[in-house]
Amino acid sequence: MSVSAVSASPSTVRLSIDTVRTLAMDAVQQANSGHPGTPMALAPLAYALYTRHLRHDPANPNWIDRDRFVLSVGHASMLLYASLHLAGYDVSLDDLKAFRQWGSNTAGHPEYGHTDGVETTTGPLGQGVANAVGFALAESHLAAQFNRDGLAVVDHYTYFIAGDGCLMEGISHEAASFAGHFKLGKLIGFFDDNRITIDGRTDLTCSDDAAARFASYGWQVLHLADVNDQDAIDRVIAEAKADTERPTLVITRTIIGFGSPNRADTAKAHGEPLGAAEIVLTKDVYAWPSHEPFHVPAEAVAHWRDAVATRAETHAAWHARWDAYRAEHADLADALTRRMQGVLPSGWEEALPAFNAANGSMASRAASGAVLAALAPSLPELFGGSADLTGSNLTQLKGGGIYSAAEPAGRYVHYGIREHAMGAIMNGVALHGGSIPFGGTFLVFADYMRPAIRLAALMKQRVIYVFTHDSIGLGEDGPTHQPVEHLTSLRCIPGLTVLRPADAAEVAESWKVAINHRSGPVALVLSRQSLPWLEIADRAQIGVARGAYVLQQTEGGAPQVVLMSTGSEVGVAINAAAMLAAQGVRVRVVSAPSLELFAAQDAAYRTSVLPSGVPRVAVEAAHSMSWHRWVGDAGAIIGIDTFGASAPAPTLFKEFGITAEKVVEAARTLVS
Repeated sequence: MSVSAVSASPSTVRLSIDTVRTLAMDAVQQANSGHPGTPMALAPLAYALYTRHLRHDPANPNWIDRDRFVLSVGHASMLLYASLHLAGYDVSLDDLKAFRQWGSNTAGHPEYGHTDGVETTTGPLGQGVANAVGFALAESHLAAQFNRDGLAVVDHYTYFIAGDGCLMEGISHEAASFAGHFKLGKLIGFFDDNRITIDGRTDLTCSDDAAARFASYGWQVLHLADVNDQDAIDRVIAEAKADTERPTLVITRTIIGFGSPNRADTAKAHGEPLGAAEIVLTKDVYAWPSHEPFHVPAEAVAHWRDAVATRAETHAAWHARWDAYRAEHADLADALTRRMQGVLPSGWEEALPAFNAANGSMASRAASGAVLAALAPSLPELFGGSADLTGSNLTQLKGGGIYSAAEPAGRYVHYGIREHAMGAIMNGVALHGGSIPFGGTFLVFADYMRPAIRLAALMKQRVIYVFTHDSIGLGEDGPTHQPVEHLTSLRCIPGLTVLRPADAAEVAESWKVAINHRSGPVALVLSRQSLPWLEIADRAQIGVARGAYVLQQTEGGAPQVVLMSTGSEVGVAINAAAMLAAQGVRVRVVSAPSLELFAAQDAAYRTSVLPSGVPRVAVEAAHSMSWHRWVGDAGAIIGIDTFGASAPAPTLFKEFGITAEKVVEAARTLVS
């Protein structure tokens, strides 16, 4: 049992817990919005975790072997903010007073990178559960790779708190099933079974047996009868840790709005301020020493800080172990440090395969597979898999081993048919540090994982998505599997970089960009069908990193028309250019694998690629919306604004007008 050595009287403990409750009430009241009820109910659990169980150090919040805590019920953010403030993180009382205000570091829902001590961005319910699974997955993988006998330098737990809403969301099923199957025994979750949602009691919509459900996933299921019983919390956590083969869910029946005479155990305590009069009554129930908002007793602060100081001693003990580890395993220590810092090994780019006219005609998914196979030995941090489409996505890391409960050092993860969980688990892996997660599925199924992609972008995490079967070019599977709106949809996510390479050489460059990109996720969009090797004058001038570049241009003067495209349709543009050149039209062909990267270039570069006053035609087998900015009012777009159909790919391209002839027709109209 890991509990604080700091003893305190029951009255001091109660005062310390009620400080969290009153801060939550006062902050929500001052903001005139928020969720006070869950923090009031769960304050005893947060107190127990931060002062008695979590291995953490507010002076070094990024210590690599700290325990991770995820508040999946992100709307209860004041539970986290009040705890961080009292524990000594860089969250001041003024920050709490500015809850939910412009410029404050105490946003309505916890945001990673915005608030000291917040491990992940939560709020969309269930995402935090899957993030926690990702943290536990990363810990088990790194522990297997780096720990040595008697010197465990990666050895920590991941805790999360979930609510009724988290467990209603489908992602919790996907993630919990994954965690149970892979026996993530260092994952401990608490289910706040308060049975209240915004609309009322949960029996309006839900009659699940959560205990039976999680037991069926392979979890240990425990019960905490009274969340106010600190000794019971200690016992249940000790029991959770004793089972190293199963993740644990602790179910605790709580009273939302605990202590509120008129709001407790009602939906009124969930998502709105209690009201000034009700706060006074509630503070009287707590026998609180002051009705002044944001009153923080010195005794409570002193106790919290003393108790947390004993938790920080675990950091010092780890450092002693780390020094011994470094002395015996210097290379491993250097590698772990490098990986946790997100620094790439020197010279890794030299492993990128060289494609040419002899070997470069292939599907871009096949080129991606070749790149992964070549990079795997040079980039041990690559850790990824597929949502049951390994043979289609070609994401297998040959020689890296398969991750399993028995072989957690394996680098390839079979996520199963769980796209949403895969996305959110990868977020947890990225946030944990030490690995670069990638995951594959069909582009059309990006919709299943979109909330996780959005959060990866919001958190600026290095996550790589391998989306294959990128257009009607996948053929006979038909419109259910043919993405149309997905490229535009992904391009609309702020901070997500979308790369759709046109041939094998662009694929290699796209992987280079993706791995070097540290400020957000990257989506690689790849074809099922074979793509030709693009014959251009100088492959050394390939401009994927700049988003778009001049691929070829007719000689004899300035271009009369610019043809722009991505992926498989660059070949269509090249064929159209040849036809136009034969008709005496001077043409520039621009490959634009990433509209986001191109938009980030300076105006001079953009103009050098897309000269002013020259009409433009864009061609892409996808929805046209992405291209209006780039072609302007005087341009033309050859795209698909309807769903596809079931037929061989060549037939589909002809029937939907994604042909060189259609591009020539549009260009001739503009030039004339």
